Amino acid sequence: MKCSISLKTTILVMLFIVLNLFKSYSQTQEKRSIFVKKIDQNVILDGILDEALWDQAEIATDFWQIFPTDSLRSSNETIVKLLYDDTHIYIGAFAKGIGPDFRVSSLKRDYGAQSNDNVTVLFDTFRDGQNAFLFGVSAYGVQREGLISERGTTVSGFSLTWDIKWQTASTRNEDSFTIEIAIPLNSLKYPEGVQTWGFQTYRYDMQSNERSSWSPLPQNQIPINLGYLGELVFEEPLTRNKTPLYFIPYTNALSSNNFGDNPTNNSLTIGGDLKVAVGNGLNLDVTLNPDFSNVEIDNIITNLTRFEISLPEKRQFFIDNGDLFKNFGGSREAVPFFSRRIGIARDGEGNTIQNNILGGVRLSGKIDENWRLGVLSIQNQEDLSNQIASNNNAMFALQRKIFKQSQIGAFIVNRESFKDYEFLEEKERYNRVLGLDYNLNSANNKWIGKFYTHKSFQPDDSKGNLSSGASIIYNTRIWRFSSKWVYVDQDFRSDLGFIPRTGIIKTGISGSRTFYPKKGSINSHSIQLSNYSWQQKNLDYKKTDHSRRVEYNIEFKKLNQLRFSIRNQFVYLSNPFDPTRSENGIPLPAKIDYSFNEWSVEYQSNVSRLFNFSSELSYGSFFNGTRFSYQGNIQFRIQPKVVMSLLWDYNQVRLPEPYPSANIILVSPKIEFTLNKKLFWSTLAQYSNQSNNLGINSRLQWRFAPLSDLYLVYNDNYYTREFGPIFRSINLKLTYWLSL
Repeated sequence: MKCSISLKTTILVMLFIVLNLFKSYSQTQEKRSIFVKKIDQNVILDGILDEALWDQAEIATDFWQIFPTDSLRSSNETIVKLLYDDTHIYIGAFAKGIGPDFRVSSLKRDYGAQSNDNVTVLFDTFRDGQNAFLFGVSAYGVQREGLISERGTTVSGFSLTWDIKWQTASTRNEDSFTIEIAIPLNSLKYPEGVQTWGFQTYRYDMQSNERSSWSPLPQNQIPINLGYLGELVFEEPLTRNKTPLYFIPYTNALSSNNFGDNPTNNSLTIGGDLKVAVGNGLNLDVTLNPDFSNVEIDNIITNLTRFEISLPEKRQFFIDNGDLFKNFGGSREAVPFFSRRIGIARDGEGNTIQNNILGGVRLSGKIDENWRLGVLSIQNQEDLSNQIASNNNAMFALQRKIFKQSQIGAFIVNRESFKDYEFLEEKERYNRVLGLDYNLNSANNKWIGKFYTHKSFQPDDSKGNLSSGASIIYNTRIWRFSSKWVYVDQDFRSDLGFIPRTGIIKTGISGSRTFYPKKGSINSHSIQLSNYSWQQKNLDYKKTDHSRRVEYNIEFKKLNQLRFSIRNQFVYLSNPFDPTRSENGIPLPAKIDYSFNEWSVEYQSNVSRLFNFSSELSYGSFFNGTRFSYQGNIQFRIQPKVVMSLLWDYNQVRLPEPYPSANIILVSPKIEFTLNKKLFWSTLAQYSNQSNNLGINSRLQWRFAPLSDLYLVYNDNYYTREFGPIFRSINLKLTYWLSL
């Protein structure tokens, strides 16, 4: 096997990092602690902390800044109090400001923290530093709840799609706001008899452009990082609560016109979900005839690459403990399980279409403080007219915590058809993937690593189907280094996974240095260098791609950001490729090397402002031509009820004759009205000349009870080349969350 200089460098860097890892592996910081008193009185949720019982509570205060520095106390006082009884944990929060002008993005649930004055709490109920529950409330009393996975080291380990029932109340004064929260203990998973949880509370203070947390963490870390938690200590051990049982039925009335072979469709579908707590650590989810639609369409994305683009999972059924299933393998190169594959299929002509799901079951969560379990099985419906087989889609995952914070995990993914279909080739009858992953973490998340090996199996093909990889990250307040190695065999296959390309070896290293000026308007600035390369195994390990990048980032004290970058790319096309995807366009020839350079500048204003925007401008060579790109987003809010935004992405691709040139345009305006905390209306339009589509989605949502909604949704799609309608629908959907 030929080994490039880049591969040798990557291996040496990884060995150096691993050898030095154990010097700091056992280092831990002194934890802050708060005592939580048990009460036998009722808490009246009115957003005013004037009951005598709140005087009994110990307080979490003296917050430390995260931004603009991490060495000073917060400038405005924040006080958080905690109490509990046999059924609930109660949080009271007081946040001092400098005036009445508190920021809020809207009155809709699950707001973004960076554009709202808010106070948030985190609970690591198993104290393993791996997962946590998050609850936040804005100054206007808007709720958000989420799940944290991947130790909270990146935003990819944070999901707001998770929902439970909990209560809040809030009040605003001239220069402060107050919050009261009641969270049912049976909505949280924790070991029976536990007396200590990992705990963090943090605040976004938009008036002072400040972020602060009770348990201090370095400025370069995000507030959900679970490596820097304090702890809360209950007065008495927590007992097992009554097992919650939720039934969530739905009905969806749809009327649509396809303007094609099946012009009209009027239908009424009924289904439901069942959520059952199994012990104090596991969740059982059952779904029957699910409508996995969120009555919200995916965002259209311009794609100038040779590879498929992944979209995030939004379906509630897959969210809780979702990291147990999705976090095996490499995050971008070879993910063995990608839940968005379920419910989507290819017809006999190779087109991607929606495929109905008959039902499914999912058991996931903690067995005890060291073991986690995930089991999933879903059956999709056969569609003989489109040559789609009925498959069972299943996964089994088991994870064990080792040492202090690391884990080792094993899994099996299986997609199998149990019937003989004339149109189904033998090689498509089943696909299985088995694998083993080791996730290495230091206590404070300074070191993060992953090592994995997977193997796939399908009929008449069981040799050489390997995928393996290793990565290591060293991250401090000033320095960040990372190194990665990935191998994906040509014959490796995961029908339920996300694998952009096979037969490759990827190696790469990156490093950055951050500076913190003591004076001036700049809060921090950093320089980053990265070098990644790909080699193709079936081409005698020829280098087919590399990406070398230099970035300079500036973050200002007023929360605006500026970035400059220069990138050099190399591409060897194994197959002909037309980056414009023009109809009847002549693709660029294969078996040729292309090397091109690009510069870009990007600016992001303070997102908490009523008017904010982001913009990126780039220009450079592109294969054997040039590309000019201008993309951005403008947002204007009439606080707190109206949000108007406009997103655009313009790419001017110029290739020499006879290859196609194109002006690729994506424009997406959106308007949202949050009439109150229960009634919302939004309209989104998306125009893309790359997909020759204009889509309109207008949705009215009435949250008539906690987590229970009535939706009225209108969808309209037009073909834009010879302008005309493609698909039009209106549907009325009702969901109701029943506690049994």
